Amino acid sequence: MHNVLPESYVLYHTEGCHLCELAAALLHAAEVTYTAIDICDDEALAERYGVCIPVVKAADERCLFWPFDATQLQEFLGA
Repeated sequence: MHNVLPESYVLYHTEGCHLCELAAALLHAAEVTYTAIDICDDEALAERYGVCIPVVKAADERCLFWPFDATQLQEFLGA
């Protein structure tokens, strides 16, 4: 498990997005604490990430865009 603060990672998603559900499952399996933010609740986020979700964003502003697998997620988390 990575020692991260709860606010260290954000999962940008939207309701009913099956890819977002897959990304959340990968984060859960990696035991990552994250905040899920629905981009539909914020026009700027919807414009920025609308065609890219799911997106995992780190506190240092790095982003991991879908598609990614467990190995790629681990590499991102360990960077």
